[in-house]
Amino acid sequence: MSDLPRKAVTRTAKLAALPLGIAGRATWGLGKRIVGESADIVGRELQQRTAEQLFKVLGELKGGAMKFGQALSVFESALPEEVAGPYRAALTKLQEAAPPMPTRTVHSVLEARLGADWQDLFLEFQDKPSAAASIGQVHRGVWHDGREVAVKVQYPGAGEALLSDLNQLSRFARLLGPLIPGMDIKPLIAELRDRVSEELDYGLEAQAQRTHADEFTDDPDVVVPAVVHQCEQVLVTEWIDGIPMSEVITDGTREQRDRAGQLLARFLFSGPARTGLLHADPHPGNFRLLPGGPAGKDDWRLGVLDFGTVDRLPGGLPTTIGDSLRLTLDGRAEAVYEALRAEGFVKDSIDLDPDAVLDYLLPIIEPAQADEFTFTRGWMRSQAARIADPRSPAHQLGKRLNLPPSYLLIHRVTLSTIGVLCQLGATVRMRAELEEWLPGFLPEAEEEAAVAEA
Repeated sequence: MSDLPRKAVTRTAKLAALPLGIAGRATWGLGKRIVGESADIVGRELQQRTAEQLFKVLGELKGGAMKFGQALSVFESALPEEVAGPYRAALTKLQEAAPPMPTRTVHSVLEARLGADWQDLFLEFQDKPSAAASIGQVHRGVWHDGREVAVKVQYPGAGEALLSDLNQLSRFARLLGPLIPGMDIKPLIAELRDRVSEELDYGLEAQAQRTHADEFTDDPDVVVPAVVHQCEQVLVTEWIDGIPMSEVITDGTREQRDRAGQLLARFLFSGPARTGLLHADPHPGNFRLLPGGPAGKDDWRLGVLDFGTVDRLPGGLPTTIGDSLRLTLDGRAEAVYEALRAEGFVKDSIDLDPDAVLDYLLPIIEPAQADEFTFTRGWMRSQAARIADPRSPAHQLGKRLNLPPSYLLIHRVTLSTIGVLCQLGATVRMRAELEEWLPGFLPEAEEEAAVAEA
């Protein structure tokens, strides 16, 4: 398809076909079982066929459908290895590409927003998009002052399509649950829907990007392109070249994958501390690996794109996260339990065994226990299986925990980042990043000493 399908009947028909397709494949699977094929084999084939249809439709529709697919994409690491391949291929397509908007539509938006003489603002403008995403696409150009720029153009009708898709997806969220073991799909869709107005506001995005670009100017590790111009439906920023994170995942050297993982973890924890903002869309399409790190041309830096969704955290990440993590590592079950209850993770009407809560948390925070930790798909799958299995104590306890609204986005971003680290298979010095950037992780005396040394 070459345009964004905006008519409600067209988009609804495509999305409504998904549960019908799932039901049809379930009937097909029952027939395969009747003739003697094993449940495991049939189940894998059902997952594969469902994934292929789902991500084909999501990629074509863009809007909220594609946004949902990109949010799911970082959890590919949690899938069983035997079915992960087809998912991986379909999800990677969502991260980096989508059918483009027609050139005439792009020119129409630019003329409406930049003026009839919009072409005079550019020395060059490439009509073929360099990238396409959920609500807009990016064109490469050269600004009138000679700077290479990325021109993000919002799809006409993107807001209507975004809300329509997410409302429709929420109606059959339960059918999509088996795609990612241990993940509740409905809250994810609700959170994406709640942030539609922010996602569409390029003024807010420009403000968040300027804040990051100013803070990370001359940073040896992280590169954020400066904002050149912004108006309704159009955002112009400096262009940065680099290796897309999706390519680092599939073809990167061990050195590149480890470096990308270290920098991604650093940005996750340092960003809120330095800017008061949390970049809330950490899928691989939004990161690049650039040469020229602290050790020279053979070292690497992390390029960060797309600040359309951020969480505003004026004091950085909540101190409760660091406190609870430190107490868990110290094995202080009662103190952990009281901290979680005070913050609303355990409701007043619920009583839990503090030792059981500690046992639930310890495997999840394994990356913080040693100086280095290697994130793998196998580790991610084991965590997902432990929490998703209805027979497991972890599943039973997890159902009784509560996620306070103020932590929804932090929770998703952290899980998403871990998902990307597992896709990279990166060895990361996670504890060092936590000690430097996560409030409350170090005891107060040690934190004061670290600040004094800095």
